[in-house]
Amino acid sequence: MNSNSLAPVPPFLYGTAWKEARTEELVLLALEAGFRGIDSANQRKHYFEAAVGAALRKAMQRGSVTRAELFLQTKFTFAGGQDHRLPYDARAEHATQVEQSFASSLEHLGTEYLDSYVLHGPHARTGLDQADWDAWRAMERIAERGQARFLGVSNVDLAQLRALVAGAAIRPAFVQNRCYARTGWDRAVRAFCGEHGIVYQGFSLLTANARELERPEVRAIARRVNATVPAVVFRFALALGMLPLTGTSDSAHMRADLQAPALDLTPDELRLLETISG
Repeated sequence: MNSNSLAPVPPFLYGTAWKEARTEELVLLALEAGFRGIDSANQRKHYFEAAVGAALRKAMQRGSVTRAELFLQTKFTFAGGQDHRLPYDARAEHATQVEQSFASSLEHLGTEYLDSYVLHGPHARTGLDQADWDAWRAMERIAERGQARFLGVSNVDLAQLRALVAGAAIRPAFVQNRCYARTGWDRAVRAFCGEHGIVYQGFSLLTANARELERPEVRAIARRVNATVPAVVFRFALALGMLPLTGTSDSAHMRADLQAPALDLTPDELRLLETISG
């Protein structure tokens, strides 16, 4: 892995959850639209990682993208978040499960390394337990041997994130959380991330906030900048320092979303969006 030929962290990720039989088709559309960051998980319950890989191989065979241009992120998911289609031996120790899941992800995605490998939610409901630490240490070993550029954690609360940062040999570079307007867009976790140089990845920015985004003042902003409401939300997220995920299945929306960084929102509009549930 030549560090001079690695993709930078992109401003946007295309999320592949809940696509099922359309996964390959939609990932190809996203790549054609211009996405270069792809988020997945080795969790067949909600993701079809092998179909993501099929799309990547097809795009590379066509010459429309190279591996060096792609930022690939996937996740290790504990058995509690899986269905019967486990990517590892359920009887194995958690560290072994991480290694087995990681090897399976490399095979699915047709790559020798991942740009980001994420713990897909802690094992413990509160705090971190031994399973969490066993999994994280296994992920650290993967990173140490150069097979994952960055590590991350998702679906994490502030106390869990504090504990992980305090005890990790390799701290998370990313936190990926569902982001609600009613919590100030996960304000406390985002603030902690900012203090510790962690990039906050926000998902469900649209679906988790449908009521707020229907408000007339949000639609007025979209009209003023001649953009869709989703694009306005993504521009707002970028202004907050987030790395947003979109999972749209519409090619026109994909292109519109990628234009979000160019939108010019005023400070008053950004404040309105940040306090929309206030």
